[in-house]
Amino acid sequence: MKTYKYKFTKMMTAFIWIGIALSVVAFAVNTYFVFSEGIGSAANAVYPVLRYALMYFVSVAAFVILLSLILSSHYQITGTKFKTSFGIIKSTYDIEKIESVVLDRQTKKLSVFFDDKNFMVIVVKQEWYEDFIDELLKANNKIEYTINSKQNDIDEEKK
Repeated sequence: MKTYKYKFTKMMTAFIWIGIALSVVAFAVNTYFVFSEGIGSAANAVYPVLRYALMYFVSVAAFVILLSLILSSHYQITGTKFKTSFGIIKSTYDIEKIESVVLDRQTKKLSVFFDDKNFMVIVVKQEWYEDFIDELLKANNKIEYTINSKQNDIDEEKK
C-alpha cells in the first residue's frame, strides 16, 4: 500500500491557509460579540442566538473542511482498490476497471481512464509519476500505459 500526496498549486495552498486563518478570526470575532453584546440587548432573544450559533457553525465547518484538505488529500493504491481522498471526500475504484493510464509530457498531466469512459487527472509530484504507474501496473498488468509527447502529436498531424 503506497500513498501519494495530492499536490496543490502554491496559490491554492495560500487560499486554503487564508481560509483557515479567516475561520479562526470569524470564531474569535463571534466570541467577542457573544460576550460584549450578549443576547439581552435584543428585543427577541432568538435572533442573536441563531446568528451566533450559525456563525460558530460556519467558522468551525470551514476550519475543519480546509484543514482536512491540507492533511488528508491523497491517492492510495491498495491491492485491488484505487482510493482517492480530497479532504473529507473519499472515493474508491476497482483497479480492474482501469483501462489505461496516459502520461502527457506536453501538459505534464497523468490521466487514468476507466472502462466506463470516465477518467480522472492525477495531481501528484511529477517525480512520483513513474512510481504511481508502476504500482497500478503491479496491481493490474492489463492496464494500457501510453506516453504522449510533442513528437507523437507532430506525427499525428502529418497523417
